[in-house]
Amino acid sequence: MTFQDLGIDQDIVEALEAKGITSPFPIQEQAIPLALTGQDIIGQAKTGTGKTFGFGLPLIQSLGFEPELGAKALVVVPTRELAIQVAEDLVLATANRPTKVATIVGGRAFEGQIADIEAGAQIIVGTPGRIIDLSKQKKLDLSNIRFMVLDEADEMLDLGFLPDVERLFALTPDGRQTMLFSATMPGAIVSLARKYQNRPVHIRVNDPDEGHTKADIKQFIYRAHSLDKDEVVGRILQAEGRGKTVIFCRTKRQAGKVAEELIDRGFNASALHGDMSQEAREKSMAAFRSGKKDILVATEVAARGIDVDDVTHVINYTVPEDEKNYLHRTGRTGRAGRTGIAVTFVDWEDLTRWKHINEALELGVPEPVETYSSSPHLFEDLNIAAGTKGRIKATDPNRVKPSNDRGPAGRGGSSGRGGSSGSGRDGGRRDGGQNRGQGRSDKPRSEGSKSSDAAPKVERAPRPEGERNRQRRRTRSGSGD
Repeated sequence: MTFQDLGIDQDIVEALEAKGITSPFPIQEQAIPLALTGQDIIGQAKTGTGKTFGFGLPLIQSLGFEPELGAKALVVVPTRELAIQVAEDLVLATANRPTKVATIVGGRAFEGQIADIEAGAQIIVGTPGRIIDLSKQKKLDLSNIRFMVLDEADEMLDLGFLPDVERLFALTPDGRQTMLFSATMPGAIVSLARKYQNRPVHIRVNDPDEGHTKADIKQFIYRAHSLDKDEVVGRILQAEGRGKTVIFCRTKRQAGKVAEELIDRGFNASALHGDMSQEAREKSMAAFRSGKKDILVATEVAARGIDVDDVTHVINYTVPEDEKNYLHRTGRTGRAGRTGIAVTFVDWEDLTRWKHINEALELGVPEPVETYSSSPHLFEDLNIAAGTKGRIKATDPNRVKPSNDRGPAGRGGSSGRGGSSGSGRDGGRRDGGQNRGQGRSDKPRSEGSKSSDAAPKVERAPRPEGERNRQRRRTRSGSGD
């Protein structure tokens, strides 16, 4: 099956082929022929299954090769990052047409977005709030919308956008073609479809792993210690075959600190969380998608809807809130027929939460194995070369704080954990203020051995009394202090 077989115009097919996209995904095979006939659609499929081209290609084609200027199609998504991603895909598909795409999201200046609208953009991709704002300001006319798409509709409702979505339906003509895509189909979505769609056809991509983790994702669950966790992560990031990696954190503060720690250890990491400016978030996501950064440290909310096919590893730095979030996080890898690896760290205080996730998903791991950065099974499970450490460059000496225990080379060690050999992490300025260090002993330190890393004392012979007196006289007469 090809896109031409589905009825897509040759110029669009060539634009896709130029980017190596030649074969449609199942959701596209079902959605495209129906959408080309003007049929309203409810499409049920997870993120990463190809929904964007499923609705985007028919939309572009239906507008015509030289569409009239002005907003004719509206694509509504829950997050800024997803809006940018969807718009980029649509721009790719319109490479051989004069069709214009405008991205309308909050966190950016109005002027540039208004300029795109006034330039005649036919396809508007955006978040509900900003679209409504521009409509109220009479800068965006929605009265001629012929096509309306709600993407990730369940996420939109989870984020409280239902009133805004209903407002957008009211602002657009009743005769529009409406396509609604959602990973799940809760009652509110069904009610929305009944109220605003005209006899929609329900299509669904059958997923044998529905409600379970994907079979092509290898999962490893470790009970890690907070002071050793960054060292474990550093070693995992040097595993053979490791490509793009997403590390999920529970809080914005934690995501920022983990990203900073990994950068300090020499890794090519960037953060993505709500405390960052919109411009910074966009740059971070663009760098990750392009490969300039191969590690993205993100919070759950910031990463909603992110669709990057070539993620090889997912690391849950903290346990997700529930089984739904676990599936969402781990589902960032193992896409488009690829295999993936998901590693989850379970802290002591999260054991109860983990047991709930384990039971709900029938993972068969009620008691995660205790794991240190030196544990043999860590190296074996993840194909990490023997002797690998969690740092790929020396710390900038200007960033190291002085310590009484630091030796001549500016390094201090921390003791091993739980009696394991060499398992302690390289310190960490946010974990109790211990020094980040290298060159620790393979054995846990005893109290008596602590001074072995300290700089040796240099004993000086006492100066004669006369010399000391002459020195004092020179000091008093020299500076006038």
